[in-house]
Amino acid sequence: MDTSKEDLAMKTLQKLVTAGLVLACMSVGALAQERHGHGGPGRPGPAPGYRSPHWQFDNRYHHDHYYPSRGYVAAALPGGSISIGFRGGSYFYQGGVWFRPYGPRYVVIAPPIGIVVPLLPPAYTTLYIGGAPYYYANGAYYATAPGGYAVVEPPPGADVAQPTPPPPPPKPEPDPILYPRNGQSPAQTEADRQECNRWATTQPAAMADASVFQRAVAACMDGRGYTVR
Repeated sequence: MDTSKEDLAMKTLQKLVTAGLVLACMSVGALAQERHGHGGPGRPGPAPGYRSPHWQFDNRYHHDHYYPSRGYVAAALPGGSISIGFRGGSYFYQGGVWFRPYGPRYVVIAPPIGIVVPLLPPAYTTLYIGGAPYYYANGAYYATAPGGYAVVEPPPGADVAQPTPPPPPPKPEPDPILYPRNGQSPAQTEADRQECNRWATTQPAAMADASVFQRAVAACMDGRGYTVR
């Protein structure tokens, strides 16, 4: 074989190897996107331009989350799944997604009406229908029930219901004004205030309720000779 033919053969081989590497990288990337792009059941899923038969986008009531399609068969349950027995059947729940055993694997299903789960999905939409609160996620409606939240039929009026916006954050309470009754200096007043703040944090519920904390501080400062307004 002459030199020109050898050069041509080498160039052709290099192109084939390069094309094979590109295809392999594309396959690995697509698999990683399908496995990891969704962020887990019930969490924001693949980018809107990415399509997979295993995932569906739930935008009802502006819920806007991805979930595995019902009928999809998974080789294993996701971590943190809760096992729930109901009417003689076994069900598993995680992040708003429901599963049933399917041979050695698990199939994604619609939850049976009446089954109770101890907690709502991490993402849900609140609806007020007929004056009562309902919680929606992944095509299912939940209502408060003994032991947690029960899956219920879509309530009358669900088709025209609007999501309830979250309540505004509570307004912070203003810092109290301290009036020394015994002529305490500003330095002593600040030292007493810090001591009373530390003591107030030890009181039951003070760290969860600002009003309890403020009352504890006021009682402590009053005992140290201050009037609190």
